[in-house]
Amino acid sequence: MPTDSAVAAAQPAPARRLLALIVPALAVGVASALVLLGVSLLADGLQDVLWETLPDALSVGRYSSLWMIVMLTVTGLVTGLVIRSVPGRAGPDPATLGLVDPPLPPLVVPGLLLVTVLALAGGVSLGPENPITAANIALAAWAGRRLVPGAPGELWFVLAAAGTIGALFGTPVAAALILTETLAARPGTGALWDKLFGPLTAGAAGSLTMSLAEHPSFDLSLPAYAHTGWGDLLAALVIASAGAVLGLAAVYAFPLAHRFFRALPHPVLALTLGGLVLGLLGALGGHLTLFKGLDEVKTIAADPDGWSAAEFGTMAVVKTAALVIAAACGFRGGRIFPAVFSGVALGLCAHALVDGVPVSLAVTCAVLGVLLAITRQGWLSLFTAAVLAADTALLPVLCVASLPAWLLVTGRPLMQLREDGTALR
Repeated sequence: MPTDSAVAAAQPAPARRLLALIVPALAVGVASALVLLGVSLLADGLQDVLWETLPDALSVGRYSSLWMIVMLTVTGLVTGLVIRSVPGRAGPDPATLGLVDPPLPPLVVPGLLLVTVLALAGGVSLGPENPITAANIALAAWAGRRLVPGAPGELWFVLAAAGTIGALFGTPVAAALILTETLAARPGTGALWDKLFGPLTAGAAGSLTMSLAEHPSFDLSLPAYAHTGWGDLLAALVIASAGAVLGLAAVYAFPLAHRFFRALPHPVLALTLGGLVLGLLGALGGHLTLFKGLDEVKTIAADPDGWSAAEFGTMAVVKTAALVIAAACGFRGGRIFPAVFSGVALGLCAHALVDGVPVSLAVTCAVLGVLLAITRQGWLSLFTAAVLAADTALLPVLCVASLPAWLLVTGRPLMQLREDGTALR
């Protein structure tokens, strides 16, 4: 039996190990946020030129159907030419990648960031999360191997992922929730919170850096949710399930669309045709269905009575279709942000159909269902839905609503493909 002195001598070891993580975690978190901020600023500046300065100079409507079709088609063409020219072709086929994957070669990063800026500015219905996370993981792994060669390679992978996710969502909680299941399942000594110490530090550094620079917010300022009734519970179950069905439609359409674009003789043609289809979808759904969707979702949520149920429903379907096409034809980008727009539009459609359903309930439950199907990340889906309303009264309802939605999506294919084009499960 160990003596008290032996126990006391052994106790500081984990603490010393965790303390040693603070400086690299802070550095990686701040750097990850700065990469995201730089890409966002470049994309916003280019977006202003493409969608305001240029059409005004040509006396063309900024968001006319013609301009949307031309701009998305040109964006596809230019993106395809860039991918063909840059080292590493801007990374592997994005349809085969998830949110957090092993490090890419560093030479891929400049081209990957360039085509990400083009997609964000050109109106493609994808978010920055996947390529920015991939770029930050690659950069952190490359720098870590040179600066701290004795550290395990997985350390930089986890810190960069956490720092980027923290910066994207403006809180380290998102990073902790996304990484919890992965870290808990991996063998190793120490409690779960020991494993989360470094990622939480990196996530906090990333979120604080982004918040100080840009003040990101997912709060849609939805009306407060007053109370829960039996009718609300039924509505929550139905709406979350409908969101899951919409998301599953995208999941099942994804490999079919990918197979079509992959059959084309050249990636430049696939991206150009994909851009044309996105432009046509934009003309159908309106300019609010373009881009990653974060700013646009705030516009529609601010005026729940500004569109009819049919118009909200059209937005939800068009945005979901645009997500499938953009992700399948080769554009680099993430699926979380456009999926949130689809969910919000679907929730507003439900409220417009049955005005007795509270707006905040309808929106958050629909987003929950869509994200469960698209991401298959339960914690991420619950967290994102909850922060949209920033109302703790909705949490019990969301937990209940997640149950039938999860039954619908569990065991189904993922919105991610293998190298041979078949869907993962």
